[in-house]
Amino acid sequence: MTHQESRIPRSRRWVLSRALMVGGAVGAAAVPSVFALQSASAATSVDMELVLVAAMVDPQKSGTGTTLNAAASVKAVEQALDAKNHLAASLVDGHYGSSTVTAYSDWQKSLGYSGLDANGIPGPTSLTRLGSETGLYTVTRQVSIGSNSDSYGGKRVNTRTKNMLAAADGKLSWSLALTQGSYTTGNPSSAGTHDGGGVVDVSVSGMSTTQRWQTVKALRDVGFAAWLRTPEQGFSYHIHANAIGDTDMVAVARAQVHDYFYGKNGLASHAADNTPSAYKGSFTWWEQYKRS
Repeated sequence: MTHQESRIPRSRRWVLSRALMVGGAVGAAAVPSVFALQSASAATSVDMELVLVAAMVDPQKSGTGTTLNAAASVKAVEQALDAKNHLAASLVDGHYGSSTVTAYSDWQKSLGYSGLDANGIPGPTSLTRLGSETGLYTVTRQVSIGSNSDSYGGKRVNTRTKNMLAAADGKLSWSLALTQGSYTTGNPSSAGTHDGGGVVDVSVSGMSTTQRWQTVKALRDVGFAAWLRTPEQGFSYHIHANAIGDTDMVAVARAQVHDYFYGKNGLASHAADNTPSAYKGSFTWWEQYKRS
């Protein structure tokens, strides 16, 4: 099976096409300088890439500040949700917070979706339909995860994650090997982060310290929020990586993307990212990488 935005739901749905590892808000920090802020005025064109980043960064914020230059696109989506009676007009503010996540989930459910397909994170089908039904916007820079039963090195991932891993692999002179893929449940050491799409663990067996950090950098360069996990943090050495903008990602993993955005470690401590500055790179995501 594939995600809601890559398939037609069956039956009547064809008609319309845990203990939190990083729970809690993180304090304000400098916004990455690679993007400029803009006002939350309405947009007639919705940039899906930016909406997805906001949907991962905003819910964990204290306050209702907007993210990057996503505010106009987010506000247009919120206006459409308001027009569909899923979101109060007072919450149309360009901040993709928990109320917007809930409202968008309600919209997805109204189309007949459930589970990960109604997680409140827009996919191209539901996002395009919301704009066309309300006449408020069109969608640009669409993001699709493809099949959710693809694989990389024998581990289950979706097609988008597979392509991102291949791109990172191509930057290295050694091969990436996964110790855990996506859509895997029941692993208490992962705190539910792998329950949905876009999240993988990468083996660092046989790598030197420098090679470990180079692997983190390669993953970050193609759009992963990636960290080297260490025994000091309570883990055996491995790299944990979340594909920024994956529409199947569960809330606990999306909260890790929020941490990454603000230079944190994606753990319950919300401590500073331990990655040396030479290997941090810029905040990015897969579709932007493909266009550059």
